[in-house]
Amino acid sequence: MSETSMQPQKSALQRKLPVIIIAAVALIGAFTLKDYLSFDALRDNREALLAFRDANYLIAVLGFIAIYVVIVAFSLPGATIATLTGGFLFATFPGALYNILGATIGATIIFSAARMGFGERLAAKMESSEGLVKKIKDGIDENQWSVLFLIRLVPAVPFFVANLVPALVDVPLRRFVISTFIGIIPGAVVYTSVGAGLGEVFARGETPNLGIIFEPQILLPILGLCALAALPIVLKAVRGKEGL
Repeated sequence: MSETSMQPQKSALQRKLPVIIIAAVALIGAFTLKDYLSFDALRDNREALLAFRDANYLIAVLGFIAIYVVIVAFSLPGATIATLTGGFLFATFPGALYNILGATIGATIIFSAARMGFGERLAAKMESSEGLVKKIKDGIDENQWSVLFLIRLVPAVPFFVANLVPALVDVPLRRFVISTFIGIIPGAVVYTSVGAGLGEVFARGETPNLGIIFEPQILLPILGLCALAALPIVLKAVRGKEGL
């Protein structure tokens, strides 16, 4: 095989290598880290964590954000527990800020890896295709901000899905980062506040209510934000029909 024919294969492998590494680490982590990134582990180590925070606050903050980044970037189990831990260690604020920073940086890493490995080529194929695929791509392109905020705000959309889908339709990095940072604020604040109250939960020997985000007083305001994010899409659709 000639050197010129090997070059495209090498560059293709280089593009996909970050995604391959992330997938491999995620698979290994799913089987090996479940017991370490769990509510029980947080409960059993809470006194040691609080003592370390009190003695090394800055290191605790930086270490926590770094761990959160790794959990999100490699789609490891325990993102919800990490968010609770942020509230438990640092209160609702600035704990929510630390959670949002870690989640945004981690999401940006996996987004960039997926976009480099598959997104750019897939987006180009979708752009050059015809029929339904092209209409879907055009629809997303015309309403990128609204779609990005919607997939972040809707609680039923898994976080890793919201990280990968934008990469596969060639969303600009700047839009992804801004929409991620802002879009995850409601959910992050809710779960961080739950984490901030874990001291009382531990004292009662109970487990936190992780379904709180689906309770009416929490869910309805979030759905209102979803409706606000979807409004531009609806208006465009209505105007398009009026123009027919």
